[in-house]
Amino acid sequence: MVTALFKVVLMGDGSVGKTSLRRTYMGEGFRANYMITIGADFAVKKMQLEGGHDVSIQIWDLAGQDHFKSVRATFYKGAQGALAVYSTVERKSFDNLMNWVDECWTNAGKKIPIVLIANKTDLRDQFKDNPVMAQTIVTTEEGQKLAADIASHGVITSFLETSAKTGQNVEASFLELAIKILEAGGLA
Repeated sequence: MVTALFKVVLMGDGSVGKTSLRRTYMGEGFRANYMITIGADFAVKKMQLEGGHDVSIQIWDLAGQDHFKSVRATFYKGAQGALAVYSTVERKSFDNLMNWVDECWTNAGKKIPIVLIANKTDLRDQFKDNPVMAQTIVTTEEGQKLAADIASHGVITSFLETSAKTGQNVEASFLELAIKILEAGGLA
């Protein structure tokens, strides 16, 4: 059995939880405080998909701050899929997501499969009772609509809500992306 290598990027604004998602997925545990990613961080994990496909996921965790944009461009080269992450309690990160998708497609040179990730669901319930904070909440329905909008560009797209803190759907997100890459001909 040949092991396929899928290069994927984790993209989205700074502080949406990309590094926490990667750390949780890699079994490194959740940390509330961490240093910002400089340029990109890198990890590899093996998984087995249905049908006996052995896959290694090469994860490129991209820095979300604007001043790293020129550095990020090179990390998209050869990517076969992307996790596009926003925070459910930070509307600006949601509003910026199509800019990330466009940056990805431009620098990857093609429209690659995307799993849209609504992260920090554990905070959404805490924010909904605070009138000021409630204004920044992004609903599940808004996330589903954005995923449909991305899919309307002819791209294999999925939507999942996650919490890197609780582990909700973290493993499922990477598995879903691997399946979507496979559907797009990732073993070809």
